[in-house]
Parts: sequence; C-alpha cells; structure tokens
Amino acid sequence: MDRSEKGSLAEVKHVVLVLSGKGGVGKSTITAELALALIHAGKKVGILDVDLCGPSIPRMLRVGKPEVHQCDAGWVPVYADAQQQLALMSIGFLLEDSDEAVVWRGPKKTALIGQFVSDVAWGELDVLLVDTPPGTSDEHLAVLENLRKHRVDGAVLVTTPQAVSTGDVRREITFCKKTGVKILGIVENMSGFVCPHCSECSNIFSKGGGEELAKLTGSVFLGSVPLDPLLAASLEEGRDFLQEFPESSTYTAICDIANTLLSSLDA
Repeated sequence: MDRSEKGSLAEVKHVVLVLSGKGGVGKSTITAELALALIHAGKKVGILDVDLCGPSIPRMLRVGKPEVHQCDAGWVPVYADAQQQLALMSIGFLLEDSDEAVVWRGPKKTALIGQFVSDVAWGELDVLLVDTPPGTSDEHLAVLENLRKHRVDGAVLVTTPQAVSTGDVRREITFCKKTGVKILGIVENMSGFVCPHCSECSNIFSKGGGEELAKLTGSVFLGSVPLDPLLAASLEEGRDFLQEFPESSTYTAICDIANTLLSSLDA
C-alpha cells in the first residue's frame, strides 16, 4: 500500500458531501451538528472543510489554530475532543492570520483540495463529512475528481424554506445528477424560530419549502432544523449544543436527521 492509500480514505467507511446552491443557508452549522450527533451515537467522525474562502468549522468546534503536523502517512488531522472521536482538516488551520483573505485562482484551490483528499491521514472513521462552499464551482469539481477513486456515498443538500433558496438548491440537484452523486436527502434549515423565553416555534420566514422540494424532485426529506438562539450561541462559542440542551426540540430535530442519515448509510 503506497502513501496516498495509507494517508487518505482507505479506512473511512462512508463519505458524505454537504451541499447547497445558496450561501448563508447553514451548511457548516448542519455539518458541525451532524458530526456531533453522530459522535453521541458512538461513531468516529471526520470533517473536511473545503470552504476555502470562508472556513467556519474551526470556530464552531472551538479548536482555534493548532499546528498541523505530518506523519509518514501525511497530514495529521486536528482533533476536536480528547477522545479523538472528531477529526478535522481545514484551511483555517493553515492560515497565519485568521483575518487573512484567501485570494486564489482555481488551480491553486484545486491543488489544495487534492492534498486534503489524498494527504490527510484520517485513519479509521465511520463517516467523513465534507463541508463545501455554495454553488457548483471549481471546489466541488475538485472534490469529486479527487474522490473518484474512493466511494462517495452521496450528498446531503441544505436549504432554507424560501423559494429563492430552494430554487438554487434545485440547480445543486441537477449538479448531483450530472456528476453521478446520489442525493441522500434534503435538510430544511432555519425552519421557524424558537422563542428563547417560551420555546414556542414561530414561522417568521415560511415553512415547508425543503419538504416540498424533496417531493418535487423525488428526494428523501431528512427533516427541519429551526432558528434557535441557543444553537446560534453554542456555535459562536464553540460549545456542544446537543450535550447542553438535550431537552430542546432542536436537539430532537438534529438527532432525528443524523439517525435517518445513519440508517441510510448502513442500509
């Protein structure tokens, strides 16, 4: 077995892309919370953050800016927990200054994504979640190209309820079909607002757009996640929302989505 095989995805059971045609719908939020839910279900999880211009995962999981080390098999991922159940790799770990802008042309982005896929020593993982930027651009094509020699289980698509978002996600569905990526399901994020005082959920935007999109496109609807101030605060501060608020409806929504996804992967 050569270095690229040892240092890449040979021991990763499932690879799942997190996609959306729209920016600001909460792909990184869903990625982070799915990872935490899977860990609480006893799984070993990795997150590959390929949103090169806006890496949010390091902050959301409060890992700061650790040094990335190398071993014989490649780059050693950064672990977000002492038990080493959650492994991470992000350009956020490689920037000298967190405020530094990544002003790169396509070829340089493609080269780094290639390194992330082939040169990170992930080791044994039950699920690797790939957090992507919005759209259907160079980064997405680079990820798929570099993953071709490995099995990609499929993609979770994230949308908000409004038609302007679901319209863009339709294009992402077309992208998946053109590139042969299986759609594992659609998540409707920011579906209602949970009052921090009484916990009642109000539909301040709209509701049901993601579920309707799933019906129209013949996709699985994984579930809805509301706008929850407690979840937002947890992500801002890098705390584990699922551990701290197990009685909340948002906790139930996230865990149900993670369990449905897990059942689909293990089927």
